[in-house]
Amino acid sequence: MAHLSKSRIVGLCVLLVAVIVLCGGIAWQATRPKPVQTVTVTGYLGGEKTGLFDDPQFRTLATDAGLDVSYRKAGSLDMMDADRSGMDYLFPPSRAAAEYGKAKGVDVSRQDIVFNSPIVVYTYRQVADGLCSTGIMSKDDSGVYRLDMAKVVEAMQQDRSWADVGWATGYGAFHIESTDPVKSNSGNEYAALLATVMNGGTPATVDSVNRDLPALQTIFRKSGWMETSSEDSFSQFLTLGVGSKPMMVGYESQILDLAATQPDTYAQVKNDLVIAYPTPTVWSTHVFIALDDKGGKLLDLMRSDNVRKLAWERHGFRSANYTGTDGISRFHVPGTIDQVQQVVELPPNDAMQTLINGLKNQ
Repeated sequence: MAHLSKSRIVGLCVLLVAVIVLCGGIAWQATRPKPVQTVTVTGYLGGEKTGLFDDPQFRTLATDAGLDVSYRKAGSLDMMDADRSGMDYLFPPSRAAAEYGKAKGVDVSRQDIVFNSPIVVYTYRQVADGLCSTGIMSKDDSGVYRLDMAKVVEAMQQDRSWADVGWATGYGAFHIESTDPVKSNSGNEYAALLATVMNGGTPATVDSVNRDLPALQTIFRKSGWMETSSEDSFSQFLTLGVGSKPMMVGYESQILDLAATQPDTYAQVKNDLVIAYPTPTVWSTHVFIALDDKGGKLLDLMRSDNVRKLAWERHGFRSANYTGTDGISRFHVPGTIDQVQQVVELPPNDAMQTLINGLKNQ
């Protein structure tokens, strides 16, 4: 057998190494994770959810899903009337808004309720204690404040002053601030709640709304200028103080979000701010409406356990199938409750349309 020359042995070794490297490279490329192709998705978003959409953790989850998410802030009813060119989704905090949009020709066939928030009333300690003295509000042994909506409606219909209802230093007529009921959901659901209370606690009907419309129009005229975003309204409430906005309608999630994501700001208002649960109240159902396939991909992400867990733990949004790692005590917000009781259903769509049109045309 002929002996291989030294140079030939070296050459074979080099060739063998090259083959091993090449095969290894091919195998590595085959097992390497494919880069996620990112698509941009944009739509109209209720202001109360901007904190979630701006959250770096949410943006990471979106990026991992191949989505670059952007939004334009809009009131829940406003977004149904707005130009939807280039929009992939609508995310109002209300089924009523979705029904309103459907009546306006919006394709709402791809939708799902992703989060829930009870409607609450925010006020200040001195106001709450004053209203407790006259029975419009109450405070139980666990420190939970509740607002008797039948007594609220009666006081507003009788045009009582703040002093009449127990807050001696209050100026002017007793009223509760809200966002614009013909543009924004929290104001719209507050109007629906008032209309239902005026109907004896049964969801308002077209007939009852028409009957009670003059009283409802008078109540909302007392508010003067109304914001179109619940987040803007809550920010103004915190900034302007008790003299400007003694009481306002909002979402439970707003104070939970503040406590979790802005602890220093929350610490400044914690001892003076009061959250009150209306009795009865209504649930705000945050409905995600996908307008196209890109919106559908974001809907899939919103329904994921990771997003629902983040939405609860950092932003206070409840969901049907994910309540978080623990109860509402995790937020250390006094006066909050795990189980919301005495809830009424929103009026049917025809009654809601009558209510919106009646308040729009006042």
